[in-house]
Amino acid sequence: PALLRFVRTAPNGQRNARLFWAACRAHESGLGQEMTTALTTAALHTGLSEREARATIASAGRR
Repeated sequence: PALLRFVRTAPNGQRNARLFWAACRAHESGLGQEMTTALTTAALHTGLSEREARATIASAGRR
């Protein structure tokens, strides 16, 4: 999916921002819970830690 590709291709300095943006879009479309694992995996691919990724995704869900 495009959201996952958007996260996976994030350059250094934009990884967290792209993950947050993608997680917000997932939550807005009602797929936040379903996309959490896939978004986390995509974020790990960029070099973010699992803790950072999960915190960012959770933050997007509270938005």
